[in-house]
Amino acid sequence: MAFTYPKSEKLKSKRTIDLLFSEGKSVSKYPLRLVYVPIELEEGDLKIGVSVSKKYFKKAVDRNYFKRVLRETYRLNKDLLLCDSGKKYAFMLFYQSKDRLDYAEIHLKTIALFEKFQIQIKQV
Repeated sequence: MAFTYPKSEKLKSKRTIDLLFSEGKSVSKYPLRLVYVPIELEEGDLKIGVSVSKKYFKKAVDRNYFKRVLRETYRLNKDLLLCDSGKKYAFMLFYQSKDRLDYAEIHLKTIALFEKFQIQIKQV
């Protein structure tokens, strides 16, 4: 599997984002939260967006740093999100804390979150 984050995987559709917030289910692993919903996609297996709250990080430079870290940890571990069931998903990954974790801690939390997502999917 290629460790890339191509444009086709970026979540941009307003309709899909609205669907995520209205009907999506979530999985949490402090300080991260993953909201997901099964969707019909034209290309690719998944779409993902990242978000960092202005409530916790007032400066854009801080929010942008954590968004870069989240995208990088996703890029390196997206194979954990791909499901064997053949369903396609849209995801939104949130960083929800004032705590400024370093890259290594966020990376480990992301792996744990994606594994928790896989367990939840298999139970359904």
